[in-house]
Amino acid sequence: MAVKDWDPARYGAFRDLRLRPALDLLAQVREVPDGDVIDLGCGDGAVGPALAARFRPGHHLIGVDASAAMLEKAAGRYDRLVRADIGGWRPDGQPALIFSNAALNWLPDHAALMPRLAAMLAPGGVLAVQMPRQGGAPSHRLLAEVAERLFPGRFPAKPAPVLAAAEYVALLLAFGELRAWTTDYVQLLDPVAKGHPVRAFTESTAMRPFLAGLDEAETRAYLAACDAALAGAYPPLPDGRVLFPFTRVFFILERS
Repeated sequence: MAVKDWDPARYGAFRDLRLRPALDLLAQVREVPDGDVIDLGCGDGAVGPALAARFRPGHHLIGVDASAAMLEKAAGRYDRLVRADIGGWRPDGQPALIFSNAALNWLPDHAALMPRLAAMLAPGGVLAVQMPRQGGAPSHRLLAEVAERLFPGRFPAKPAPVLAAAEYVALLLAFGELRAWTTDYVQLLDPVAKGHPVRAFTESTAMRPFLAGLDEAETRAYLAACDAALAGAYPPLPDGRVLFPFTRVFFILERS
């Protein structure tokens, strides 16, 4: 099963839960200087209207993403869209704000990545980042464990790139003022038509690298095994919903 691009419909099925952390991050961004506002890893543009309401008309709003399908959905929400690998993206000039919601967690080597982004900012510019830090939770750990049990050696373990909030402060303190925090979102997921609700939540994100390496028969076996494992870790509540805690790391750098 070749998963070559993001699926906007599947990703958007949990829009409210995915958008809330972005709005929580945006609420903590203070004033920014002149320059472009960059939504780095903008996806389908869900946070675009909130960024526009906050920073237009004084700032040019640019969405950057590698997914053609996502950028098609984001059309009209930004002044300009740029299709680019966010790991190698370079701005035109010095941005006033680089805002990134649940995107940089897909990139490795944050010890090099975050200082590189910070160095791009205009004086007084802001780097505002939110990332899931869910690798040790059953929702994500079980995906790898099931894959290794069914397909030994096919999916080598990779270290989770997202650091603790305090580590980003230490990493970026030389660039300016840092604020960092961690939030546990206690999410309630409704039942879904097929499979476990937590699988439905992760199928368009954390599960994608596994599905990309499986054929149709292997995919069916993998999804069934994941559903069974997740049912044990996240049993239904009396009303049929599932309690799904989800940890996210935030930091805001205001460059001096």
